[in-house]
Parts: sequence; C-alpha cells; structure tokens
Amino acid sequence: MKFTQSFSKTSKDLPTDEQSKNAQLLIRAGYIHKEMAGVYSLMPLGFKVLNNIKRVVNEEMLKLKSEELIMSSLQNKEIWEKTDRWSDEKVDIWFKTKLKNNAEIGLGWSHEEPIVNMMKNHINSYKNLPATVHQFQNKLRNETRAKAGVMRCREFIMKDMYSFNVDEKTHMDFYSKTIESYMNVYKRLGLGDITYITSASGGVFTDKFSHEFQTLCDAGEDIIYVHKLENYAINEEVFNDETLEKMNAKKDDFEKKVAAEVGNIFTFGTGKCEQMDLFFKNEKDEKIPVYLGSYGIGITRLMGVMTEVMSDDNGLVWPHEVAPYSIHLVSLHKEDGDAVYNYAKDIYDKLIANNIEVLWDDRTGHGTGEKLGDADLLGIPMRVLVSSKTILEDSVEVKERIAKKEDGEIIKTNAFLKSYTEQC
Repeated sequence: MKFTQSFSKTSKDLPTDEQSKNAQLLIRAGYIHKEMAGVYSLMPLGFKVLNNIKRVVNEEMLKLKSEELIMSSLQNKEIWEKTDRWSDEKVDIWFKTKLKNNAEIGLGWSHEEPIVNMMKNHINSYKNLPATVHQFQNKLRNETRAKAGVMRCREFIMKDMYSFNVDEKTHMDFYSKTIESYMNVYKRLGLGDITYITSASGGVFTDKFSHEFQTLCDAGEDIIYVHKLENYAINEEVFNDETLEKMNAKKDDFEKKVAAEVGNIFTFGTGKCEQMDLFFKNEKDEKIPVYLGSYGIGITRLMGVMTEVMSDDNGLVWPHEVAPYSIHLVSLHKEDGDAVYNYAKDIYDKLIANNIEVLWDDRTGHGTGEKLGDADLLGIPMRVLVSSKTILEDSVEVKERIAKKEDGEIIKTNAFLKSYTEQC
C-alpha cells in the first residue's frame, strides 16, 4: 500500500476526550475512529491488526477441532427467560429493543443460551458428542463506565467458543487443552511472559469458579496476586483463606499486581442444559444432560492491551504476528520521479511481487522528521529508509521498530531483498 493511496491520516494532536493511552495512540495513528463514548470504528490499519489477531486465535481454536460459525446479534427474550438471565436485575448490561410488532428482543452480550438452544437441533445422542463451536462476533454491552478505550467498549469483537460433552471428565480434558491453547495465543502475540492463568469467580456467567487470563498492565482494571514461583495467579475477589487452602498455598507466596483480563473460561456443568432441555441418550438409552463449557477472548480488548504494554514514547510497537504491514518503506525524495523515488519504487515493486506486506511512505513535500515520526507512531516492525545518501552506496537503512538507537543499519539493497524475501 502506498501512503498516498490511503484516505486515513496520522495526527500530532492528542484526542482531548480520551483518557486512555491505547485510544489516544490508536486514534492518532489512524487505526480507529471514535464514534461516541465506548464505541469505535476500525480504520483500515486497525482492521488489518484485528484480523491478524483473529487469525492467531482462530488457528489455535481450529487445533482444538472447534468448528467456526457465526450467530445473530438479535436474541430471543424467551430463551434467556428460561435461565433467569433476561432480567436487568440479574444481568445489568443488556441492550434491549423492540420489533415493529412490539415484541421485545435483546442485542447479544453473550451467546450461551442461544447456542444451547441451537444445539437442541443437533445433539440427541452420545454419538453426537463431543461438539465444539466458536465464532468471532460483535458483542454489545451497556457498560456504565467506558473510559478505557478499546479495552472496555460498549461494542466490541469477541471470540466465544462453546464445548458440549457427555460428562465432567471429558469436559475437563478439553478445558485443560483450552488453557494450553489460550496460553499459546498470548505467547504468539508477545504477551506470554506477562499473562497468567488466574482463578476468579464466575460473575454473571456462572456462580462457580472460573479462570481468567490476566496480562500485567498498568491500565488494567483488575488486581491479581501472582505466585512468586509458579505461573498462575488469583483474582483479588477470591484471594482469601478458603481459596488459598484449596490451592495449598500461602499469602506470602503471592505478589500484588495490576492486570487486564484478556480471556476467560467457564464451566457451566449440566445446569444450563437442564434448564434449556438439552439432553442426549447414552448407550443405555438413558436421558442425560449435556455438559457445557464456555471460552472467551476479547479481540478488540487484546488490541488495546497490546497497545498499552508494547508502545513507547514515540508510538505503537506491533509484533510481526499482528502488524498491519511487515515493512514500512520510507523514501526521502524531493519530488515524484526523482532518483530516490524511483529507487524506492523498485524496492516496493520487488517486495510486493514476493507477497510481502509493505506500506510505502511515498508522500512528496513531507520532511524527514515528519516521515520518521509517523513511522514510529504507526509501529510497523521494520523501517526501511531510502535517501540520496543510501542510493549512492546502492544500500538502504534498516531499523527494527523495537531498536533503542535512532539510526538503523546500512545494508546493500540486493542483500536486504534477498535475505528478507527468503525469510518470508
């Protein structure tokens, strides 16, 4: 993509109505556009990052043999009444509206009830189990407070997965595999070293214990206690003597940390399926309730958390796995068609021909400081600089975004192209 072909622009000014670092940076860099408090549209750069996060998550879910689908955001009131979760007193984040016939419907904040209702048409025998499905879908939650940028929105994209099993044992086997898959997701996104499997309460999802995945983050809304030696944590809400005794641990074994929740998993057992009449016949032709699990990852929330923990004073710092482009090509030409421009265009064409994602800053009339400042702000992993100085040596200046030094390494252009195209 050429910079001049994109309609979105960067901005030097901080948004005056945004307190969160992630929203300020993502808006300035042109990744998102604020529609209203807690509601953001994805610009082309943000859309590419989000799709890359989705790709990573989807690959790990497919390894669990989950099938991808997508469900409606419009939800049937009667389905939720069966489990007593339609009431605003029980779930206080509903968005509700009415059809033209005055029938009341909900806008999906979660999909446990609808998916269980759907599966009644597909599960009736032990031969139909296990079954696992997942989706990437917009959720709508009427949050009282939406001040954390894309980390807590009123509309956001979530990956939610649901498992259906014959009993607790097969469920827990899958549940354990999901924990491993989730940790693989965070590792691939560059968050593995600061993300912990965390014991927590079920909240509005289930009265029983659940597990969260918490990433250490100064902008997080949760307090967790991280074990000093083991790779797990306990949420403050359940950090008490009873929980510690169950885990055979002591208070002194933990350190208090601020964190942001980036995923959660729940065991519903058979209760919800009994409420909604989802049963199967076993080998003895006995009617048995299905064992249900629910597994969520906030995709837009992950983008916000990554922005918070990976950015620096100059802007965003995306890892290769999710960056919108692999290379940010910057040419310091004075006019279109001069020697520097043509040299950069040749590099651009060769990279594109090798299916390498490149953003070329081909703007004329923009100074060196502005172009390099935008490169830092956008956070693409590698900057390749072409100038009148570099072309005299038939070279380019290559700099990794994470590098602390200001200047990059001078590399012969052919050597750079050969090594990079072979890597990719």
